[in-house]
Amino acid sequence: MEHLKALIIKFAMITLVLFIVLGVWGVSFSNILVTSLILTAGAYVLGDLWIFPSLGNGVATIADLGLAFVGIWVIGEMLYPAVNLLLAALISAVIIAGGEWFFHKYMARNVLGRNTRHVRKEAQRV
Repeated sequence: MEHLKALIIKFAMITLVLFIVLGVWGVSFSNILVTSLILTAGAYVLGDLWIFPSLGNGVATIADLGLAFVGIWVIGEMLYPAVNLLLAALISAVIIAGGEWFFHKYMARNVLGRNTRHVRKEAQRV
């Protein structure tokens, strides 16, 4: 149940950021939702369940920045190619990465427990 709540929080955060940023570029809400779903799933598995517990918040946040940038760029090229994707992806990725820093703290405290070295450190800092 905790993973489901975390996924909903992450999806809402990513969707809100993309709605604000990509909305300025005229991307449709349906394309924003598709992009958000793909990014949420990929970033949760790679960044939050794999990288964060083993390497810590800093590395996971940087990985999420890169994943968001590349993900928005690649997905955007397929779904909304008329948009200036480099700038839109960069702005979105930076804002998402900022949110991810705090989301990882939530993950350490409420979802992952304290079973790995880096997660224990993050949970103690909160």
